[in-house]
Amino acid sequence: MKVGLVSQWYPPEGVFIPGNLAQQLAARGHDVRVLTTFPSYPHGRIYPGWRQRWRHVETQGPVAVRRVPAYPSHDTSALRRAASHLSFGGSSALAGPRWLGGVDVTYVYHPPPTAIAAAALVRAARRTPIVLHVQDMWPDSVLQSGMAPTGLAGRAVASGLDALMRTTYRLASAVVVISPAMADLVVERGADPDRVRVVWNWTDDVLFRPVPATDAARAALGHRGRCTVMFAGNLGLLQGVDTAIRAAAAVRDQVDLVLVGSGAGEDEARRLAAELGADNVRFVGRRAPEEMADLYAAADWQLVCLRDLPALRGTVPSKLQAALACGAPVIASLGGDAAALVDSTGSGLVCPPEDWAALAGRFLQAADTPAADRAAMGLRARRAYQERMCLRVGVDQFEDIFTKVAAQRGRS
Repeated sequence: MKVGLVSQWYPPEGVFIPGNLAQQLAARGHDVRVLTTFPSYPHGRIYPGWRQRWRHVETQGPVAVRRVPAYPSHDTSALRRAASHLSFGGSSALAGPRWLGGVDVTYVYHPPPTAIAAAALVRAARRTPIVLHVQDMWPDSVLQSGMAPTGLAGRAVASGLDALMRTTYRLASAVVVISPAMADLVVERGADPDRVRVVWNWTDDVLFRPVPATDAARAALGHRGRCTVMFAGNLGLLQGVDTAIRAAAAVRDQVDLVLVGSGAGEDEARRLAAELGADNVRFVGRRAPEEMADLYAAADWQLVCLRDLPALRGTVPSKLQAALACGAPVIASLGGDAAALVDSTGSGLVCPPEDWAALAGRFLQAADTPAADRAAMGLRARRAYQERMCLRVGVDQFEDIFTKVAAQRGRS
């Protein structure tokens, strides 16, 4: 089978899903072609050593990758973010019909919704089915991020994005979502329920795995012999990191909170920690993916948190899969399917989102949890990941979906 894959985000960026899927499908004998742009995530700057140009084709093992220029941005400016998404939609649409012309099915990683432009043109020209992989609910995640305009302009943006998403769902032969709650949401927004499938996200199984704790990793976190909770990932506008900092400040004598990563909300998070005098909150910046398993092992708990927004009830943050894959016990300050997963598998502690007092209580409970109980949670976390979320399970499901939609095209 010939598979086209369209994603604005692709390795060497730290977005695992599209790259893992492409490589695994190719390893199973499928012909895979990728259409993407030049790496800039998460800082919104083209990576050193890369230069944007129109005719760029590379190979990553058996996978052929075409990169097209786009305006790079990942800051808090709505206009610059929109320019980034629209420019990729336009440049990929120009390159797509030729690059993807012979594929049997086109996979589109969403967001942004503009990534579907190239696939839509190929569908119109050749009836090539589209499989849309929805990671975030739009327009909700945009409107509730704090970047969208308000008033009349905000309503216009909401209306336009809602119409765009409804059209996107109708174009897709299959809409793959990352949780049951998100399946309900996309059906409410116009997706055909018979075309909706749930596939839990995976992480990079090679990088994220159980490893022994090392002194070097503990030193990197500043571990000082007491309960250490680690938050790893994007310090963005939807993560609710402020709640974690307030909770940590309330238990500063017993728990340390270490933030590994960067993002649009980092400066505000640093200011809040300073205002609260939270000297038990440490920022260690971004770390190479190859270092992360060691850091997961060096911390006692992993924190997963989100803001309390309806659209986020179906979101499963990628840091949860990484923690489970590493066999790390989790403190989950969120709602919806992610919280239910942690609770039902016994892989950690759960509290409501954006409730710093409740989270502070969970921090204290974590500090009092015996090492043996914490280790048992970690084993249950690893088992849950292997049975429900690992790369093999996810690729099996996508291969089945691709095969079925491609067969339907042949019968139509």
